[in-house]
Amino acid sequence: MDGFFGLFVDNLIQLILITQLCGGLLGMPDALLFGRILPGVAVSLLVGNLFYAWQATQRAAVTGAPATALPYGVNTVSLFAYVLFVMLPVVKATGDAEQAWRMGLVACFGSGLIELAGAWIGARVKRVTPRAAMLATLAGIAITFISMDFAFRIFADPLIGFAPLALIFMQYFGRVKLPYGLPAGLAAIVIGSVLAWMLGRMDADALMAAMHMHLYLPSLYLADLAGSFSNPEWIGLLAVILPMGLFNLVGSLQNLESAEAAGDAYPVKPSLAANGIGTIAAACFGSCFPTTIYIGHPAWKSMGAGAGYSVVNGIAITLLCWLGLVGFVSALIPIEAGAAILLWIGMMIAAQAFNDTPRRHAPAVVVGLVPAIAAWGLLMLENGLRAAGTTIGAVGVAGVAALLPIAGMIALERGFIFTSMILAAMTACVVDRRFRTAANWAFVAALFSATGIIHGYRVTEQAIVNAYGLGTTWPFVFGYLAIGVLFLLLGRAPRNGARTHLSHT
Repeated sequence: MDGFFGLFVDNLIQLILITQLCGGLLGMPDALLFGRILPGVAVSLLVGNLFYAWQATQRAAVTGAPATALPYGVNTVSLFAYVLFVMLPVVKATGDAEQAWRMGLVACFGSGLIELAGAWIGARVKRVTPRAAMLATLAGIAITFISMDFAFRIFADPLIGFAPLALIFMQYFGRVKLPYGLPAGLAAIVIGSVLAWMLGRMDADALMAAMHMHLYLPSLYLADLAGSFSNPEWIGLLAVILPMGLFNLVGSLQNLESAEAAGDAYPVKPSLAANGIGTIAAACFGSCFPTTIYIGHPAWKSMGAGAGYSVVNGIAITLLCWLGLVGFVSALIPIEAGAAILLWIGMMIAAQAFNDTPRRHAPAVVVGLVPAIAAWGLLMLENGLRAAGTTIGAVGVAGVAALLPIAGMIALERGFIFTSMILAAMTACVVDRRFRTAANWAFVAALFSATGIIHGYRVTEQAIVNAYGLGTTWPFVFGYLAIGVLFLLLGRAPRNGARTHLSHT
């Protein structure tokens, strides 16, 4: 039950974002949003949740030990990317929400193909990448985009947020059982919701307006998907689809490493393939949003969740989408009621990066945190400027640079999940005095920089957008090449006592 409520709140946030962005920003009619997109989202989540639950039961049967299903849901980063950089430009250019939806299907389908193809190389990438590099990236995301956001929500309204926080901390950190064996997740949701309604934080009119059910069953949209490929505009979407597909693939791979560190070693190929199939199913059934293996497995494991939480979550989300009740639940349960669960999950993920890696690799973990912190800081800066009615482009990079080194922050933010992993891997190899391998990671960074997957950006008046090719990233290419050469040259003659030092760490 605890695992279900944690994952349910996380998935519910994604559904609310979809309804707000597609309905408000893109102007999609209800028939398109509730009749096509959300039923397709439900299909993709049901497929994945049922597979990962079955996978957990199979592992438990083989090992004789309890196994926790991999958490799974809509990829938040892809959600924003495909709305802002795939569908919104179509709406602005044509005013046609239907055409924007079709381009979203193409992007989602392309991401699924990349994730599916990556299943055949994922195991090798996982094998050659230090665990510190995998977990540091997740820790950075957990601290910033998960823990900080929900900590702010809790402290913004302590009358609602503190009581659920105390329940979560007492049971999960203090191992104190609640009366009648109540799960802390359920108790936190109920008490937080009751307090919110008692204190007048909720809108009764919005709840009443959302209290209606309408059956929205999924349909296949293969003709719309296939027809979209006849439009040459989809080729221009590759600049978004390719990096986002790789981003999703690497993120899922890192979460598999996190699950293994927590005690559940799932095979890479079927786990990644199921994620790719889930994303492809989303596109075929009308959803524009890729799925992913979620961050947070060690937290669900610590809760004692098994396979059932995944099954119940898939069924609950499916019913909400197919019955048109997403708005009703979001009007009934405040996000603050579940914020404590997600805050705790973020803290557990961050702690795992230090607990489940060699002590000597702690500096590598810290280095890996920096790009995610930069990405979060840039997001806060952009949100603040938008609230003031302006943007970084309108103010000017030079103007912002007078207060902080904005160019470096943006460079670290572009492709930060790759940068985090590469920098942490490089640092871990240097700590272990494997300088040739460290140099190879530097050369990988140079290659990624040359394509613009990392560090490539261009500032427009409206937003910061990706820029691909050497035109904007050549300083990073030469910089990483210099790092690699230095590692090779200086690492040829290890100092005396190096091996002795390693033996004691």
